[in-house]
Amino acid sequence: MKRIEPKPGQESVWDYPRPPRVEDVSKHVRVVFNGTVIADTNHAKRVLETSHPPVYYIPPEDIKMDFLHRTQQTTYCEFKGRAGYYTVRVGNKEILEAAWFYPNPVQGYETLKDHVAFYPSRMEACYLGDEQVKAQEGDFYCGWITSDIVGPFKGGAGTWGW
Repeated sequence: MKRIEPKPGQESVWDYPRPPRVEDVSKHVRVVFNGTVIADTNHAKRVLETSHPPVYYIPPEDIKMDFLHRTQQTTYCEFKGRAGYYTVRVGNKEILEAAWFYPNPVQGYETLKDHVAFYPSRMEACYLGDEQVKAQEGDFYCGWITSDIVGPFKGGAGTWGW
């Protein structure tokens, strides 16, 4: 693994902290599924963690929550606590457990409470500003890759030992 040196205006995921940091996002964030904008906000938060593209969390008031259906699935993050999951359903199309949230995040991550993160690989499109994001490789992490982020990124085949 060789770190890609960022150009002016870019960030290297290898400069992100561990444990992760939460930041407010100034850019417009949109999520589209089955031809419908299901999330649209100027109040997102992003989580930055070493070797990962940022993950974007959207406040529930900026999501059409009638398209999200809570599942029984939970996972545990060593930093943020226990996550719950949503299936996304719009019209005749649904994707199981395509989004998650923290109903009771641990100390230091309270600002993420009930904000929803979407797997960009499972959505029709996710946008940061006017740029359509690329999904992080693999299905465990779900960072949003944009032109202002450089890696290499953890998540794809052969990267688990980094």
